[in-house]
Amino acid sequence: MSLDWTHFTPWTALAGGILLGIASAAFILLNGRVLGISGIVGGLLAPRRADIGWRLSFLLGLLLAPTALTLLAPGLIRAPRIDAGALTLIAAGLLVGFGTRYGSGCTSGHGVCGLSRLSPRSLVATLAFMAAGFATVFVIRHLL
Repeated sequence: MSLDWTHFTPWTALAGGILLGIASAAFILLNGRVLGISGIVGGLLAPRRADIGWRLSFLLGLLLAPTALTLLAPGLIRAPRIDAGALTLIAAGLLVGFGTRYGSGCTSGHGVCGLSRLSPRSLVATLAFMAAGFATVFVIRHLL
């Protein structure tokens, strides 16, 4: 196995990680809530009137930020290459959605916020979804 040096982006990954850490810390300090995407989006499915505005704003920001960065710095972001068909993507999305509900959170909620709070539950959840991801990639790339 070799590293694809043309697509290795340590500085943008580091910058993104720092920004995510700052955003997560600010969100929990200012709002008293964990910055978990599945919880934020899930709260829109059975919304409380006071929560709708900030949840929609957050979701809109998630969708508009990459677009804005692409317009401001055209060469910085490359479009991802997805080697899967529409049915595979739909099945994957449904499985991820099921997993986040079953695990009471997503990668951002458990992996970023939960681990930073030293939550044992988040450690187990993060180890479980990372192991499942590794196993899935291994099976798809090497066994199928």
